[in-house]
Amino acid sequence: MRQVNIHEAKTHLSRLVEQAAAGESFVIAKAGKPLVKVTALAAPEAKAMRRTGFLAGEIAVPEDFDRMGAETIEKMFGGEA
Repeated sequence: MRQVNIHEAKTHLSRLVEQAAAGESFVIAKAGKPLVKVTALAAPEAKAMRRTGFLAGEIAVPEDFDRMGAETIEKMFGGEA
């Protein structure tokens, strides 16, 4: 993510705001230390993003999951109706 200092942000605020609105977030820093992140209002918040594994421990996958319906599939590919 791009980082700009306060002076640059003040000088080029209009351009930077347009870029952020287009999805190019940036960080404003003072003396090289990041202070704030500028991002579009329509951008999803970190907590609103999908998380992989969010249902861990909530569902169970049957042991024969990879064999479920095998007989039907064999009949279909074997030419039987």
